[in-house]
Amino acid sequence: MEFLAQFHPKIIHFPIAFLLVYLLLEFFGAIFKKDFFSKAAHLFLLFGVLGALAAVLTGNQAEDAFEGWNKTTSAILETHSTYANITLWYFTVLLVIRTFLVLRKKFSNLFKYLFCLLGIVGAYFIYQTGEHGGEMVFKHGIGTQFHIKADEMRDSLKEIISNQQDKIDSLISK
Repeated sequence: MEFLAQFHPKIIHFPIAFLLVYLLLEFFGAIFKKDFFSKAAHLFLLFGVLGALAAVLTGNQAEDAFEGWNKTTSAILETHSTYANITLWYFTVLLVIRTFLVLRKKFSNLFKYLFCLLGIVGAYFIYQTGEHGGEMVFKHGIGTQFHIKADEMRDSLKEIISNQQDKIDSLISK
């Protein structure tokens, strides 16, 4: 399933957008007391959680597919992965609780404001996930053409050195 790794950079933007729009719609629903905003918020939360699940799954595949990890990038990856999983589980729990309250017709204005506050906490997790993922890409070149080219150059140099070593060994043995 390593083919999923290539989709991680494309997929990650969907849950970010869906979950932040969810928060905005949750605020609108609480402030304007319009059922439309509340229902739309619920739908965006659902799509955000599904998108976050896809982002985590493709991210795990991207981690397995990449071989150039060092101590620094491994630490950044660990933090990124931790925040990604926290974000996924956090918003999943929000979705389950919100769905339960809506189905029980107990999703009152008090809960709407509470979910706005909880959404802000979730936005912090989204920010941290993106901050560390961006650091891997923009500071260390993980998953970029630069890193791919560097890996190709390293492999080529290893081959050249191996060939030269073989020549030296053959000269010595004569």
